[in-house]
Amino acid sequence: MKFEHFIRHFNEPMLALSNAPHRGGLAKANGFFFMMVPKDYSGNYRRDCARFEEEHGIKNFVGFMTAADIKKVLAVSRRGSVTAYVTAGITNPAIAGEEPPPWKPGTINIALVIEEGLTVGAMANAIMTATEAKAYTLLSLGYNATGTTSDGIGVFAFDGETEWAGTATELGINIGKAVREALSESLRKWERTRSVK
Repeated sequence: MKFEHFIRHFNEPMLALSNAPHRGGLAKANGFFFMMVPKDYSGNYRRDCARFEEEHGIKNFVGFMTAADIKKVLAVSRRGSVTAYVTAGITNPAIAGEEPPPWKPGTINIALVIEEGLTVGAMANAIMTATEAKAYTLLSLGYNATGTTSDGIGVFAFDGETEWAGTATELGINIGKAVREALSESLRKWERTRSVK
């Protein structure tokens, strides 16, 4: 299988807040990437992500990993200043607060690019809103899950003054709509990849 990856360059550095395996936490980022790995991946993710940057001539990117076929499952949705990039695979569905099933590869990655100036608190609020939208989408589509055991999420925005991104704000509404649309599309694509096997 030829591995396809997704790399998104920013026109200028953005503030990033994420749980990504590569440069997760709070950082300045020149972009982000979704890196495809084998379904039985058990490598050194720090080394492999650093090597990925080097091989692709990029630096200071935030990196996510997935065993899903990125070319087939990537979905993008834009609402207002928000663009959601989603790759979904849900072979290991989990419900927050319950013992997870035996681990299988399967991850939902959500990267939100917000072309506004946000405080770090607002970026954390955006993650909360996006996670709520993810859980609602899964449940509404009939998945008995709030996510998977290995989900990744990142918010990218400019350093600014907007303090809130919750469900009562215009920004939060756009985040919710973008995530719901992109995740629904990605899951439909992922289900098709399973049905053709």
